[in-house]
Amino acid sequence: MLALNPDDMSPRDNYKFLIGSIIPRPVAFVTTKAEDGTLNAAPFSYFNIVSSTPPMISVSVQRQNGVQKDTARNAAFAKQFVVHICDQENVQKVNATAASLAPSESEIALVGMTPVTSTVVEVPGVREAKIRMECVLEHALALGGSTPSCDLLIGRIVQYHVEESLYEHGRISARGLNPVARLAGNDYATLGDIFTVARPK
Repeated sequence: MLALNPDDMSPRDNYKFLIGSIIPRPVAFVTTKAEDGTLNAAPFSYFNIVSSTPPMISVSVQRQNGVQKDTARNAAFAKQFVVHICDQENVQKVNATAASLAPSESEIALVGMTPVTSTVVEVPGVREAKIRMECVLEHALALGGSTPSCDLLIGRIVQYHVEESLYEHGRISARGLNPVARLAGNDYATLGDIFTVARPK
């Protein structure tokens, strides 16, 4: 087996190794509100569950040359954000929101998605998502040393929204949700085969 020391690899090579190895990754589509009221949105695949009690999720927002992205800056300012689960029906529009826009330009307006008022937080969500989670910012951590390379956002979920047909007896229909996941490069994956392996007792 080949042994690689990450310290001997370039940042680009570490990135390519990680995104090619840690797959598939769920895609969080995050909306935030800027200081001037602009509704910003962007997709992130460095995303997962932190805790179910209380319900918390994490989104890692990579910086560009040490500069915070709109999502991290807005979340730190407003202390709120909304996370949507990206699915096969909305992936094209979600992907289009990754375009570089000025902070005063709304990615939601650019791609023609529909803002919807949240129940608890002041940040709107988008109607097109089958699942969205309103979050308050629990922690924002700048990571990566003296020149941070990312902002880790920990959000505590204060409201769930789910398409009614997906939710039955407390469970989500994976096939109904039809989520997509990120691989390396420009590649995505769908659910494919689902199989069951019982956990040991």
